Amino acid sequence: MSAPQNHAACVQAILAQHAATFTGFEPVPPPAPTGDDPVYRAALEAAATLGFIASDAECIARAWAVQAQRTGGFDAGHWPDDPRDFGLAERSGGAAFAPCPKALGLYAVLPDAGWVARMARSGVPTVQLRFKSDDPGAIAREVRAAVEAVAGTGARLFINDHWQEALAAGAYGVHLGQEDLDALAPQERERLRDSGLRLGVSTHGYAEMVRASQVRPSYLALGAVFPTTLKKMATAPQGLARLAAYARLARSYPLVAIGGIGLEQFPAVLATGVGSIAVVRALVAAGDPHAAADRLLQAMAEAAPPAA
Repeated sequence: MSAPQNHAACVQAILAQHAATFTGFEPVPPPAPTGDDPVYRAALEAAATLGFIASDAECIARAWAVQAQRTGGFDAGHWPDDPRDFGLAERSGGAAFAPCPKALGLYAVLPDAGWVARMARSGVPTVQLRFKSDDPGAIAREVRAAVEAVAGTGARLFINDHWQEALAAGAYGVHLGQEDLDALAPQERERLRDSGLRLGVSTHGYAEMVRASQVRPSYLALGAVFPTTLKKMATAPQGLARLAAYARLARSYPLVAIGGIGLEQFPAVLATGVGSIAVVRALVAAGDPHAAADRLLQAMAEAAPPAA
């Protein structure tokens, strides 16, 4: 499809194709353009009208312009989803962190080693210790206890934030937020990668996905999918349509959906293409955590797509 004759027509062509998909977000002011390409400028305005924050609108617009150049024409109907157009580094493209399964299954985010032990014994395949403390000794002890707790259970243990303690204790992996990842010095990232420790990274939209992909982590976490009261989020809940778009783009990575996901939403979330769902309150706030784990594991098994 050739490009429309004017800017407004191009913007309206994109909105006509995609407004019904990416519904539920208020328009935001478009960021100042950083280029003059007509497809880029139209896509920038359209993405902002669809409610994408400035950094994500910029990513979408640049990708749409690259897509048009690569394919030889503007296509309003084809929402960009090629990693090359975004500059998203694929898992197999270079030096990468150690791999983990494409489908990590039910992923329990837990406050202490006692909870890690309970959920590992309940058969949860992937667990994360998110232990909050300012006491280095307490952190080291809790990480060691969590590593001991999963021994012999088959559960994969990720440690939130405390990568040096995770490395010392022999954990399966570590999970970092964007700011924590950015704070690592290059030599620290190399040490972490060369150790064989798996790395998961939190992302909240296109820009953060592209940034995180540059270190080729073991998995990407995508969220928050739905509203959550667990912690204050800097971005609005992403919803299923955006989650599906992110999953198409980052399909070379294991993907974990997180944020406000309840049992009844498992089928729709897994249908987007992610291989794992992370839960917090669904387990730690349950009256019977073992029974809750059984129900969630059953829901994962029933909703998971058949193996290829």
